[in-house]
Amino acid sequence: MVDDDGHAIGYKVLSRGTAVRTSDGVQIGTVRCVQDNVREHIFDGIVIDTPAGRRFVDAPEVARIFERAVVLTITAAQATELPEPDSAIGARMRSAGSVRRARKLGRSMRDRWDRR
Repeated sequence: MVDDDGHAIGYKVLSRGTAVRTSDGVQIGTVRCVQDNVREHIFDGIVIDTPAGRRFVDAPEVARIFERAVVLTITAAQATELPEPDSAIGARMRSAGSVRRARKLGRSMRDRWDRR
């Protein structure tokens, strides 16, 4: 684990280059930029630079934001599945309204399918 991540901070002051770690303590990259819905003042997620290229981390996968690190809710294995920011999934996730609707729709469709 990291010695000291610093104080918890808000996403609006998160600096480019801040380390990004998974829930199991693996540093997978660094912050490239923050995505937010300015109109609704909602944090949508972050774009990170990884050895495999840029990836989009959706807001629910961000557990905590500190001065010197971002800690995710997902493991390093799960992080390999993160979408590219320019992909259709990344674009859909960056849109706060559609992300929430997509999640609700996805859950309700999954629930219906599981009941069959």
